[in-house]
Amino acid sequence: RLHTARQEGGLSERDIGEDYVERIAGDIQIGKRLKVVVDAGNGVAGAIGPRVLEAIGADVTPLFCDIDGTFPNHHPDPSDPHNLEALAQMVQRLDADLGIAFDGDGDRLGVITREGKNIFPDRLLMLFAADVLERNPGAVIVYDVKCTGRLPTHILRHGGSPLMWKTGHSLIKAKMRETEAELAGEMSGHFFFKERWYGFDDGLYSAARLLEILAGRFETPSEVLAELPDSVSTPEIKVPVQGDPHVVVAQFASAAQADEATFGGARLTTIDGLRADWNDGWGLVRASNTTPILVLRFEADNTAA
Repeated sequence: RLHTARQEGGLSERDIGEDYVERIAGDIQIGKRLKVVVDAGNGVAGAIGPRVLEAIGADVTPLFCDIDGTFPNHHPDPSDPHNLEALAQMVQRLDADLGIAFDGDGDRLGVITREGKNIFPDRLLMLFAADVLERNPGAVIVYDVKCTGRLPTHILRHGGSPLMWKTGHSLIKAKMRETEAELAGEMSGHFFFKERWYGFDDGLYSAARLLEILAGRFETPSEVLAELPDSVSTPEIKVPVQGDPHVVVAQFASAAQADEATFGGARLTTIDGLRADWNDGWGLVRASNTTPILVLRFEADNTAA
């Protein structure tokens, strides 16, 4: 039953690109002219991402920034290290300070150092959290179940309140509203700034905040990023399954909880799949929200663990 309005609605178009660039550049200006390569993977962020970073004071070289929905160069997914290879090569060729990668719709961020090292988003979240907590002591920082076990310790050390939650941008945003969190992040590269921004995931704005932090330090960007706590870890491992992946994960979770020997001595978390944390590492299996796959990730203090 459609509601019939008393008068017809209207349709108007407005290009908000300039307003968006001005809003960010009005808040963020970097004092050090960092040399940055931006790889948009031929996604929509190519139209405006380089403009944003140039407006805040960076020296930007675009890579695959012409919009092309056939994605002729690589899939626009910065969470897959294979998709960052061309960016790493260009950064090294130009001796740039940093490589920035966006996904197809511009709400996720990937980062490559001058040496070609992929800085996983959960480590970037450590940097963002320390920065936000300087101005907001005690703030809640939300992160998803795929993030490093070193993140909560890092947040606590900087005076924050860490909160692990389910993967998924709508779920994270709902938890942020509930807890009045100032910042959230996901291993997939989504970052949600409420402080100085609007609480939604925005890869372009996140890149600007990253450059602001790096430009304010005496060390080079590579040195700053290398200081972040690190460990031996896998990227996300994606395993296709026949049938419903949630059923498979439920079997894992019930087995783990029924038999203590199965995951002996581990702290089990079942808010989203099954995560088992030991003193020297952790493992995760969960069902993807969007595709028929299992997502796994493992991390430990050393390779043997």
